[in-house]
Amino acid sequence: MKKYSQLLLLIPFIGMCVLLPAANRIEPYILGLPFLLFWIAVWMILSSVILFIVYKLDPANEGSEIE
Repeated sequence: MKKYSQLLLLIPFIGMCVLLPAANRIEPYILGLPFLLFWIAVWMILSSVILFIVYKLDPANEGSEIE
């Protein structure tokens, strides 16, 4: 499971690069934002969460090396 955790990094790429043309519209307004701006803001937050998950699952980050 841990060695496949870096595959999670493909999710933000797909959401921002592949699915962005499908989300390219102004209506509906969500939280007062046009849909495209809302889409980008949500993916920025989701990307941060996914990066945190990958960081925690990465076996190279389990030990701390203090010199």
